[in-house]
Amino acid sequence: MDTIEVQRPRNLDWPRAAAFLYGDWGTSKAYVLGLAFAATGFSSLPIILAVCGLTALVGANYMVICRCFPEGGGVYSAARTQSPLLAIIGALLLVADLTVTAALSGWAGLSYLGVPDRYIMIGTIIVILSLGILNYFGPRHSGSLAVVFAIPTIVVVVITCLLSIPHLSIQHLPTHNMGFEKTWVSFVGVILALSGVEAVANLTGVLKPDKGSSMTRPQVGKTAFKAILPIAIEVSLGTALLGWAMLSMPTSLAPEMIHRQEDMIRFIAEYYGKLSFGATFSDIYGLVVGIIFALLLFSAVNTAVAALIGLLFMTARDGEMPRSFLRLNSHGVPVAPLAIAVALPCLVLVLTNNFEALAGLYAIGVVGAICVNLGSCCSNWNLSMNFFERGLILFTFLILAAVELTLAKTKPDALFFVICVLLVGLSLRAYTQRSSGLQTVSKETTETVKSEVVAKWSPSHVASQRILVCLRGVTGVLGFAFDEAQLRGAQLYVLYVREVVLYPGMRVIPIHWKEDPEASAILNIALKIGKERGIPIVPVFASAASPAEIIVDMAATLGVDFLVLGASNRSTMNKLLKGNLASQVAANLPDNIQLVIYG
Repeated sequence: MDTIEVQRPRNLDWPRAAAFLYGDWGTSKAYVLGLAFAATGFSSLPIILAVCGLTALVGANYMVICRCFPEGGGVYSAARTQSPLLAIIGALLLVADLTVTAALSGWAGLSYLGVPDRYIMIGTIIVILSLGILNYFGPRHSGSLAVVFAIPTIVVVVITCLLSIPHLSIQHLPTHNMGFEKTWVSFVGVILALSGVEAVANLTGVLKPDKGSSMTRPQVGKTAFKAILPIAIEVSLGTALLGWAMLSMPTSLAPEMIHRQEDMIRFIAEYYGKLSFGATFSDIYGLVVGIIFALLLFSAVNTAVAALIGLLFMTARDGEMPRSFLRLNSHGVPVAPLAIAVALPCLVLVLTNNFEALAGLYAIGVVGAICVNLGSCCSNWNLSMNFFERGLILFTFLILAAVELTLAKTKPDALFFVICVLLVGLSLRAYTQRSSGLQTVSKETTETVKSEVVAKWSPSHVASQRILVCLRGVTGVLGFAFDEAQLRGAQLYVLYVREVVLYPGMRVIPIHWKEDPEASAILNIALKIGKERGIPIVPVFASAASPAEIIVDMAATLGVDFLVLGASNRSTMNKLLKGNLASQVAANLPDNIQLVIYG
């Protein structure tokens, strides 16, 4: 048996990883300020600063976690090193968080567009369903899209802060004298948008390795540091400055500020724009800010839906969820996880139909998931951490554990919600293990993509040439490849690529080609025909997010003379979303390899 190693492409650079993070953390400003003001009015500055400090602290912790887990360090992966049960609990807490994130971000996005309150709930459901349809086709390059939305958001935040600086004041800030207990409860109630670091931690398996590290022993600590640090600084400083600007407004605007809590940043932009350049500028600038933040919030909805799909698929691959979750559509997207990722946020919207109620459900899931991650890492003595780093993680874990307990006591609806998610998820896990047996849990490996040659005949002669044919089914291109191989006395490599979509939180785990029904059927037929015709066959199987990259890499690695592809029969919509495979391959194929397109 021969084995051809194919490394999973590590092509996610730090700007795109930072954009993933900003898609979550950057949106926190959109509703944290309004919720803080609604909770404590003009006394909310200490609470806002505390939230900024906690965000920076969590970011510092995840810089360490990303360094320690170069193949993926989200809560599920980190906790699984300690206990499979703890890992699934952490994953389910993250499911609860992502569900509310999708609903809350969509609601806030429509608020920033000025949609009337009575239409926001149904409008948010339409947004989620629309993004679900797009995810059915496996949208690609979401990191690039996140960059597109993140840059103008940062620009308007900077402009708004600059407009407000001449008017900032501390004279009118009332003394914060609510007492520790009430202050703590208020602080806990506005902790939002921390789950972005979970997405970055899960994506370390595709981060570009640090300079000097190898693909066999990758290190991503420096790349993760560059992705997390600027976002943590921007979010912390930006939120603090905007919070100060909000509290520098006249107290007479308090009723209107309460009414505009769902789009507070747009209200701040309009107010200081009017002071600086007049009413016309205020109206135009407010509209621009509303559109930009709405787009970023809709991007956060898409990221949450995508992360839910990846998380459910990953747990199913490890035998923790039903095997039916592994069934992919023709675009490589898991069907059942996609349906669940769309249905859960819509269900939560129907049951709550209130922005503050949605916000109340949010934090208990993400704080619990991060607690599980930090606790697992802190108690894992196999991780390479110094005393200070381990102590910092323990300190953050204790703070977040106190936050989680406070949320459980003060927000019974949130506790009920997360218990329901845990009960349903753990019941599915029990059913899965009972129906398939405990022995079916896949063994984790350090490799992320692997092509296995499971059968190879020793040819009676040395093939003078090599041909690689890529299949999606038993079509005419296979017969053509056999004819060419027989005519040229060539060795034939038959490649089947299982296309999967790379979602945040999703790991591409190697499997035997016989475990994939379509691959098994196609490659077995190729082996049978090759044996009958006396043609040496090498079956190759790979799971990949980018088939074109894998095909080019395989052709170059094997040193083939000819690469045979079938003509594309994709629909117009499919070509629009994914591009033409043959064109992508042709653009990157080495000059010494001849490309033959049959059809």
